Formats: sequence, C-alpha cells, structure tokens
Amino acid sequence: MSFRGLISQLTLEEKASLCSGLNFWQTKPVERLGIPSLRLTDGPHGVRLQRPGGSFTDSEPATCFPTAATLASSWDPALVERVGQALGDECRALGVHVLLGPGANIKRSPLCGRNFEYFSEDPLLSGSMAAAHIRGVQSRGVGTSLKHFAANNQEYRRMTTSAEVDERALREIYLASFEGAVKGGRPWTVMCAYNRLNGTYCSENPWLLTQVLRDDWGFDGVVVSDWGAVNDRVQGLAAGLDLEMPGGLYAQDGEIVKAVREGRLSESVLDAAVERLLTLVDRAYREEAGPPVDWDAHHRLARQVAAESMVLLKNDGDILPIAHGQRMAVIGAFAVSPRYQGGGSSHVNPARLDEPLAELRHTFGADAVVYAPGYALDDDAPRPELIEEAVNVARQADIAVIFAGLPESWESEGYDRAHMRMPDAHVALIEAVASVQPHTVVVLSNGAPVEMPWIHRVPAVIEAYLAGQAFGGAIADILSGAVNPSGKLSETFPVRLEHNPSHPFFPGEGDRVEYREGIFVGYRYYDTKDLDVLFPFGHGLSYTTFAYEAIRISKTSVRDDEPLTVEIDIRNTGAREGKEVVQLYVEPETPGVIRPVRELRAFAKVELRPGEMKTVTLTLDKRAFAHFDVRDGEFRVQTGTYRLRAGASSRDLRLEAEVRVESTAPPRPVEVHANATLGDLLADPVTGPVLRELLQEKLAGSPLGSEVEGNPTLEAFLRFTAIGRVPTLFGVPRDEIGRILEMLREAQNRSGSGAGDNR
Repeated sequence: MSFRGLISQLTLEEKASLCSGLNFWQTKPVERLGIPSLRLTDGPHGVRLQRPGGSFTDSEPATCFPTAATLASSWDPALVERVGQALGDECRALGVHVLLGPGANIKRSPLCGRNFEYFSEDPLLSGSMAAAHIRGVQSRGVGTSLKHFAANNQEYRRMTTSAEVDERALREIYLASFEGAVKGGRPWTVMCAYNRLNGTYCSENPWLLTQVLRDDWGFDGVVVSDWGAVNDRVQGLAAGLDLEMPGGLYAQDGEIVKAVREGRLSESVLDAAVERLLTLVDRAYREEAGPPVDWDAHHRLARQVAAESMVLLKNDGDILPIAHGQRMAVIGAFAVSPRYQGGGSSHVNPARLDEPLAELRHTFGADAVVYAPGYALDDDAPRPELIEEAVNVARQADIAVIFAGLPESWESEGYDRAHMRMPDAHVALIEAVASVQPHTVVVLSNGAPVEMPWIHRVPAVIEAYLAGQAFGGAIADILSGAVNPSGKLSETFPVRLEHNPSHPFFPGEGDRVEYREGIFVGYRYYDTKDLDVLFPFGHGLSYTTFAYEAIRISKTSVRDDEPLTVEIDIRNTGAREGKEVVQLYVEPETPGVIRPVRELRAFAKVELRPGEMKTVTLTLDKRAFAHFDVRDGEFRVQTGTYRLRAGASSRDLRLEAEVRVESTAPPRPVEVHANATLGDLLADPVTGPVLRELLQEKLAGSPLGSEVEGNPTLEAFLRFTAIGRVPTLFGVPRDEIGRILEMLREAQNRSGSGAGDNR
C-alpha cells in the first residue's frame, strides 16, 4: 500500500507529529493508520547503528570503509558506487532505512576538522563521488541523506556562525558540489547544515531549501535537519524543512499546530511536508530484514578500495615497490595501532581490523620485518629513547617504512585544527631515521593535508589518508607491488598554511566568517597565482609510466548548447599494468570576467596493460565553459576561444586543443543612464552607432572635439568617462545629454533590447 494516500485521514496533530523524530534515531509512527517508524543512522563510510541503551560510541559492528577524503582519491565513481552498495546491504541487514551521508561540502580550508568526511576542493569531483555513493546505497532500497547543506566548511561555532558567501561563489563552488550529487544521485533526503548562510539559518532558508534545492535542481525528497540544527520550527517548515531531528519529549510539534490554528502557517505547507515524509516511508519501508552480510567480501572490497585510493606522492629512485628479500624496518606506533578513520558521529565499530605490521610480516615474511614504535600514541613530544631505538633498527635494515600522520585527537567533528603541522614526535622521528637510512618511506595517515618540512630528506611518501579497517592489508599490497598505486589527490597540499586562500579569513570573527577568496578555492587559487605547492591537485604517481599521445575534438567551433566530444589517446609506456586518471581542464583565453586560470571539467580513470593504448572519450557541455552571472541569475557562456588541456594533474598538463564557443544567450544591452560610460555605450551594437554620430555632432565645435580622433590618450580618457560628465568637460549643455539618453533608450526599444535600469 501507499502510505502517502493516508494524508487525508491524519489529524492536524498527527501531521505535525510526523515532522519530528520519535527519539534520537527514529521517526514517529502513526499506529492508528499503520504508518511505521523509520530508522536513520550515521554514516557515511560505515553503518554506525547505536545499540539500544548503549552509549554514543557503542554501536553494532559494521565494515569501516575508507573515509570520503580517501575515496575521492580513487577518482573512480564506479568503485565508490560499489562501496555504496555494500553499505546499503549492511543497512538492510541491520534494519536501517536511511544512512546519513555522504558529505559533499567543499574543502575550503585544510584546517576544517571534518575534512576527512568530505570529498574534494573541486565541486565536479566532489559531486561525482557523492552521486556515485548515493546511487550505490539507494540501489539496495536504502535512503541516503546528502549533507551538510550548505557552506558548512568549518567546525568552529558551527551552530551559530554565518557563512558570508557571494552568490557566484555559492553557485560555482559550494552549491555546485551538492547540485552534482542531487542531479546525479537523486538522494531520498538532504540534511541541512547547522550554520547560517548570509545571515539566515540553513534550517529556515527558503532560498536555499526551496528555490535552489527544489525549484532549480528538482529535488523531490525530504529535507531533514542536522541533529539539533533547528532554530525556529515554524519558519523552518515554511522554508522547506520537513523533518526535525532528533525528536522526543522536546520536539516542537505543538508550535506547528499552534501556527496553523492561528493562521501563521498554511496547512497546505504542512500537508506538502507530510506528503514528502510519507513518500519516504513508501520508498524505504520494508518489514523483512535484508539478507545476511558477507563480511569477508566487504572486507576484501574495503581492502581493494583503500589500495586504489592511496596516493604515491613521491618515489625517487623507484625505491618502491619493495622487493622480497629486503630487510625492512617498520617504524611508528600507527603500524600496530593504525589511524584508519575520523572522530565524531561517523566513528564506526569495525567488523574486523587489519594491523599493518602483521600484514607486512605476512606479505614479506616475519623474519624480514623488524619493528620499533618510534613515538608514543598518547604523547606528541619526542621521546629520545624511542627515536634512538628506531634509528638503530633503521640503520640495520635495507629499507625503513615509517607510519606517521595525525593522531585521532588532532582532527575530529566538533573542532578545527589550529595548524597544518604534524606532531613534533613524528617529525623528529622521520628526520632522525632519514639521516641514517637513505631508503626511507613515509606512510601518512591523516584526514587532511599536512606540512612536510622533511619532504626533501625522504625518497618516497605514500598518502594513505584514513583508509578504513583494511588499511593494513591495503598498504601491504601497495608496498609489495601487488597493487600498483593509482590514487590522485583530490585537494592541493600547500607548502604552508599561510598559502591557503582562506587563511586570513578562517574561521572568522565571532559568529561571522567571510569567504573573501570567492571562487578562488584550492587549485583555482594556487594555479592562478602560479604559487609553489607541495603537491598539486590531481597529483599521484604510479609504478609504471603513461604517455599522453594525442587529443582530438569533435568540432573546432560549437554553440554553447551543443556537446563537445574530446578524445585523448593514452599509452602505458612502462613494464607494469596500471591505472591513470585522465584529467581535462578548461582555460578561457580572454575571459571577460574574473575567472581562475583553469578548472577541472571532466575526468576518467583508465586501466592499461604494458604497451597498451586506449582512447578516453570525455564530453563537455555548456557548464564546462560557463560562469555564474549574478545579474542574470544563471550560468552564462561568453563567446570566445577556450583552451582544453589534458594531463595527470592541474600542474602536469601534456596535451592541448582550442575550441571557439559561441554563446546562445542574447547580448546583454548596456544600461542607459547618466553614469554609463562612453566606452560601454559606444561598444553596444545598438547604442554605439547612434551615440557615435551624436558625439561627432556635439563635439564638433568644442576645443577637444578635433583632437579626440586618433589620440589614444584622449580616447582612453573618454572610454571611462560617464556620459553625464560630458557637459562639464566638453561644454555640451546638460539638456542635450538628457535628449541623447532618451534617443539611446528609443534606439534600444526599437531593437527590443531595453536594459531595464535607466537611472
């Protein structure tokens, strides 16, 4: 049966009751009509189902997959979709109807404490990964909750701060990530953020929840609050917030009933929310549990995903992979107590957990691997005796592998990092070991970029991020060469924190944070400024090599409503099978508005045998060339030439082609008023000819009239002179200027191109 058909039988009080939770994790049922309760639970990289009566951290065992920061480094939506399917299967088995995730917030600053839960600094990559995650989970009949909508880019004062973001930056960066996920994944629910957006709480922001999400993007699901994010329940419902979580004794159902009875809230608004909620019940409700979970298969998937997401940042001298028979010193307490997930609401109780040291001994042989802790897990300060022990072990080995990074207490939901440094103990250990062992490999476990003052002292670095419960087995696969690394960075690693464009403005002052860097987020800033970075966006090495051999485009000139096909020939020129992420960036040659030097517009991951060549086909649409025009309230393409550049990172671009794109948008008419510049009026195809003739007539008798033509200085002076200043400068009567303006407006009206604002 369809529960949605029961709306007419619900009382006002019952309708209001459906708009808040029964308790921390369940929605309210209406037993009289057989409407069941739904169970929601935390994600996104594992099912965190809290045990009945247990503490917040006491949850049922589940597969702890790599976090979003790790998954994004795979650049493989198909692989992420498989993770989503596995998560959906576990939800079914555990009786969960909606998994809270994925998170699609943009990584504005490397300091955000929740960056490990988010995918990328780039909205195309983030939206693609989030959409794949959603499709996977929902293919199993389990809903997702895309979060945290929107501009939740810091933990500092997250429940009260206002993110002040201009509309262009919102549309091109911060909302675009969610847009890709909504349109590409069709999530059943979207979770609004705690923070305010330009002064209005996200939970009661009609522009955000209704105009953008529903009207512009076509979202037809339920909007649920983040837990405790509701400020004013009635305003929230009117704005488009359907479900307040959690619920229980202090839910605000009575406020809704009162507002309807007093005429402050239309019952039709409540009915629309209830219809969406009952549609969610229709989508998700099932009496039977899902089939038993194949936990071993899910662990194998977690291992595969972790290995394919690890990023080989550096491999001087090709010291990796490690050959069997070499004596290996494994150093660092993370090798036995791995850092594999983030802290906070997403913390999963893993069904099993691989220990890196044990997995390395299993892979290379117990006799070939010796271990020293190097540092204490609970102490960030260097301990000389532990470093000395590690140095002695490293000195006697053929190669040293150091497990380092950020302790769990350094990055978590609820607070941001204060800096990008690693613990002093980890830095001192790396420097000491590298001083005696030239073959030193550093394996990093962290949820966000770190500074690496030691980078030039070690030949090899692997960014493992937070790789989930199978981290140990996955790193053994990478180090041994059983898996050829193919991960690419989904975010830039700056040399130092001060280079990040948000640094002067993060995390803001009081309850206000201004996004003054605008659209220049991540590589869009670093590449436009041509600023040195530690590792660029999209970077990642392999144990083989790839040649980008040719690029072809379907047309050299297209209209912006026509798709453009780009073909890229790539060959594996090494001795190992491997995967490469082909990245396609677009660069406007003569931008008429402020734009980044390049932006990622398409990508694909391709697997190649030694010597094999494949053609990667990518498609670019209007958005690939467009910017958001705030005045028109839409994405608009400027006619001109665009350079298409393909390569292995935003700084390693191997091929290029040019295409001319013709805008289908009608030319914007110039605004005719006294403060319009002569240059703008003359450049307009309608007003230009009329004004040119009139000026020649009016200036003919002035002292400067004969000197303007052919004089670049005077022409430049005139170009930026407001037409209303002409009487003062050239002795033209003011009433003549008024008549000229009227004639220009008449010319626009005859052509049908009136600009509207004619002050």
